[in-house]
Amino acid sequence: MARLPAAVSAGFLLVSACVRSVPTPDVPPPQEEPSQVIARIQDWEDRRSLGGGDLVRFATSAPDWAVRVRALRALARIQDAETLEAVLAGLTAPRNAVREEAAFAAGELAQSWEPLPEASRTALTEALVRAEASEAYAGVRNTLLESLGKLATPGAVEVLTARLSPANGPWSEAAATALGVAARKAGPAAVANVPLETIRALLEPRLRSEVNVAGAYLLAASKRLDGVDALRSCVASSIPDVMAPCVKSLGDLGSPRDALALNLMLGEATSRASAEVARALAQLAAKCEAGSPCAPLSALEGQAHLAKQVAEGKAAQGHVLLAVAQQGLPLQGRPVLSRMRSALAEADGTAVSDEAHADLAWLDCRFAAAMDRQLGALDQVLQCGYGRVPEARSLALGLHEVAQFKGQPTGAAFAVPYLNHVSPIVRGAALDALSERPVPEAMAPIRALIGGGDAVVAGLAAAAAGKLKDAEALTAVQALADRVPKEPDLAEAVAGALVALQGQAAEPRLRGWLAHPHANVRRVAAESLTTLTGTPVRSARVELPPDTYRPPAAPSGTTLTLRTRKGDITVLLDPDAPLTGGNLMALAKQGYFRGITFHRVVPDFVAQGGDPRGDGEGGPGYSIRCEMTRRPYARGTVGMALSGKDTGGSQFFFTHSPQPHLDGRYTAFGEVIQGMDVVDALLEGTIIDDVIVGTRAP
Repeated sequence: MARLPAAVSAGFLLVSACVRSVPTPDVPPPQEEPSQVIARIQDWEDRRSLGGGDLVRFATSAPDWAVRVRALRALARIQDAETLEAVLAGLTAPRNAVREEAAFAAGELAQSWEPLPEASRTALTEALVRAEASEAYAGVRNTLLESLGKLATPGAVEVLTARLSPANGPWSEAAATALGVAARKAGPAAVANVPLETIRALLEPRLRSEVNVAGAYLLAASKRLDGVDALRSCVASSIPDVMAPCVKSLGDLGSPRDALALNLMLGEATSRASAEVARALAQLAAKCEAGSPCAPLSALEGQAHLAKQVAEGKAAQGHVLLAVAQQGLPLQGRPVLSRMRSALAEADGTAVSDEAHADLAWLDCRFAAAMDRQLGALDQVLQCGYGRVPEARSLALGLHEVAQFKGQPTGAAFAVPYLNHVSPIVRGAALDALSERPVPEAMAPIRALIGGGDAVVAGLAAAAAGKLKDAEALTAVQALADRVPKEPDLAEAVAGALVALQGQAAEPRLRGWLAHPHANVRRVAAESLTTLTGTPVRSARVELPPDTYRPPAAPSGTTLTLRTRKGDITVLLDPDAPLTGGNLMALAKQGYFRGITFHRVVPDFVAQGGDPRGDGEGGPGYSIRCEMTRRPYARGTVGMALSGKDTGGSQFFFTHSPQPHLDGRYTAFGEVIQGMDVVDALLEGTIIDDVIVGTRAP
């Protein structure tokens, strides 16, 4: 402590002795502006911190309602079961906006990546049921119904079922969608007691189209055999989002005799709905008796003419062909696949552009891989794509498809030679294939890959060694486990291998991972320990340090324009997910996306890109935290691809159709505002030339 010189200190004492002491009134500390508090909440959220208890205090008792709402959103994204009481307290707040945000946060806790303890699920069910019964404000009540669907407990399903009637009532749409989500989460058995007639009533054409869409979603998700006739009626709808889910479910539950009705719809529906029809026909073909005429195959063979349309630049028609190839056909359908390939080769001679040539080439490799899956061995993919598809991509595709072969393996060691391929995506695909069809001769080369420099291949090799029960690989797996603290993406594969090869002896290491700063590592550890011990194990929330990387926030109104050879796609970023949008904005400014392809396209579901590896395993070398928003996954929503909590990087996807089961699970951070026709035309292999950052005009 600094000391005053002696003469000065004596004078100071003399003066102070002559002054009477006056009590100082209590002065309250200066109040922070709401904007300052919200900035602190943003920081806590991104660091997964509760602010020493302040975040819970703001969520439960902040005098400014906007601060309370923002604090509840932070709790929704942090997903800490210990904050359940604070979230539930918001359900009884006097302000509508607070109750609605609390209802959303409750739904986020209900679908945490690390499941809630049973006692918490019970408490959450009781609170949501109680709140829904007394809620007068429509917006809050709809959100409560959504959260009950995410919870999917029997009590939640009971309330949702009661809200389905009447079909033209105020809650039928939200309740039907929520029940569909419950069926997707907990399985069709969760909604088995919902009366079929109640569901059918939602499909009446006199009702609002939104109610019809919700009813079709529920009917399709419930997968009930007594609902097949309802599905057959539903597929005749002129509304694509009603027809498509019913067609998809009819493929699961119908019979080959449905082929005639489905065939009539091909060409009449939109390309994405036609893709669902083609996929359903491929599923029904598997139900035909071998050696007997098969109407679904005849219907599919008639679609070979679409190759010519792809050659003419109508790439969206390629979704029908892609759906057939991805679904695959029984061996009886091999002539159909061969006919498709012949049509593609013929059309290639008349293609109007380099892009059309590329589309035909990638589709050819898809059909070649489907043929190889039929026999369980690589053959056709070795000479597919007219020299335009990179060998690594065609081989990886073939290996993944052959791994799905369900017959008696012939030449089971087909993938072993590819473990030494120069491309990491081929080595990775070979490891995936050998995990499905393990052979002893793969053990030694797999061990060698566990210590390799490519983290993805090393992890896949560890997982394969675990499935092979290769005890000699344990030392290498343990060495790889030492890398997990700095390479968290390895955790899932390594944990599975440790459990398989080490058993109970792996417990100390896995318990150490429960305190890892990366949420997904903690989740993997908890799940693995639950398997090992037979007792539910949960991890604790870990606060990230202040210097944790966070991307710059995207300013409100920021757009990203993806330039592809099929046209431009413009995305308006959502201001409710500023860091997620900002991450892609920053990568775009670096030129990161130039030359990257859309590596995954599932017709009528998603088109996914942003992976520099091209196999769905790549990223920028870091991960960002999830920013769940209230934006639903409608047609044209842009979402962040994840492999667990807080694992976002550079991979994103566009939705072709409504996907309510993704709501609040994957960060929805924008919407397509121009170029949806281009999104519909994206096929596997479509190249992103660049991504341009812009600002939407006011």
